[in-house]
Amino acid sequence: MHEAHAAVRDAETPRERVFAAVLEHGPVSAAALASRLGVTPAAVRRHLEALTDDGLIEARSARATGRRGRPARVYVATERGQAQAPGLYDELAVSALEYLAEQLGEPAVRAFAEHRFGDLAARYRPLVEAAGPDPRERARALARALSEDGFAASARTVAVSPLARPGGASPVGGVQLCQGHCPVHAVAARFPQLCEAETRVFSELLGVHVQRLATIAHGEHVCTTFVPTPALRKDTR
Repeated sequence: MHEAHAAVRDAETPRERVFAAVLEHGPVSAAALASRLGVTPAAVRRHLEALTDDGLIEARSARATGRRGRPARVYVATERGQAQAPGLYDELAVSALEYLAEQLGEPAVRAFAEHRFGDLAARYRPLVEAAGPDPRERARALARALSEDGFAASARTVAVSPLARPGGASPVGGVQLCQGHCPVHAVAARFPQLCEAETRVFSELLGVHVQRLATIAHGEHVCTTFVPTPALRKDTR
């Protein structure tokens, strides 16, 4: 069996391995995929049919080779399939940022991160400001906007800050803004400037100083940001 790309080796299920192999090697036949993955052609075809039905890949006729009979079919990822597999390009993104840092220094990486999240802030600002001045409502609006972009975000009211110390000043309540998905977590693990820029944008949009409690890039299951709010009244939502 040929050695596959890291994305193929790291895929968790047979379906994911087939999909990753099509992304890497397509246009590729079922027989070639079976050889690369070390499984039977029949097993590969089941997954190819399912991926085709889901619109992630499509079958095409292979170029004529002089043989008679039914043209061979090869598989490639569709535009939708490419969009759902950003992780396969993490290595390229990391390499590009490493080159940027090597050639122009760390400030260039920070400038890139600020630019990227600055564009995000410009898109989200009208939605957040429409929620009014209350940081809680603004956080909920931000969570909705993030979810629409695939971050699987939510905002949950907490009565006491998770940062409050026993015996300290009166605890401040707030909102925990959670993101269950991060499309750039592998890149952010190498370049924390991305997370730092995102946190600053959240503070700017919400109008309060927020604090990042956890990130997927650092191995947590969810990115969590604490948004403090003044004199939190009872909120059952």
